[in-house]
Amino acid sequence: MKKTPIILACAALLVSIAALLVTLLSGNKKPVETEPVPGQTAVAGDIVYIQIDSLLINYDMYNDLMSAFQSKYQASQEELQKKSRALENDAKAFENQINKGLLTRSAAEEQQQRLLRRQENLQNEANNKQLELEEEQYVLNNQVYDAIKTYLEKYNQEHEFALILTSSAATNVVMEGNKGLDITNEVVRGLNEEYIRNRNK
Repeated sequence: MKKTPIILACAALLVSIAALLVTLLSGNKKPVETEPVPGQTAVAGDIVYIQIDSLLINYDMYNDLMSAFQSKYQASQEELQKKSRALENDAKAFENQINKGLLTRSAAEEQQQRLLRRQENLQNEANNKQLELEEEQYVLNNQVYDAIKTYLEKYNQEHEFALILTSSAATNVVMEGNKGLDITNEVVRGLNEEYIRNRNK
């Protein structure tokens, strides 16, 4: 009887789960913050910028949402890994029974089909969970972006800057500039104050 490499498929599933964990949770390294140089302060009409990496890492709303998301993600991955290990163990036990000649051909075929169905169901569950978590992270990012954009609209009514740019490690819109035009810390303070007020309502 031809053996199906169920054990290898289980191992590959564990590797893909681990790779997904790294992909979704990477990119949280804290960038270097810059402080404005004394005497250099942005005024109305200036083009100012925000270091979006620093803003997100210091934004309480983002940190709270990401913490909840990561806890849910971790629990989901642990459950999938537990099921995958159980399937791998059962596949090894089945292979051992085959090698010892402890199963009839019909019993072996039936058990192999059950293992294959479990493997397929587990792969489908992993795929569905990945899509669900990616959608949740997309919504999370949109909530944070909308909160920042809404705050900046109100913020700029008072300050009347010509433009507010964003810069990050991945997309350096601002290669070099007057540190007094970096409004990141001021915006983070305002965002966190607003978030705390709304959270405590």
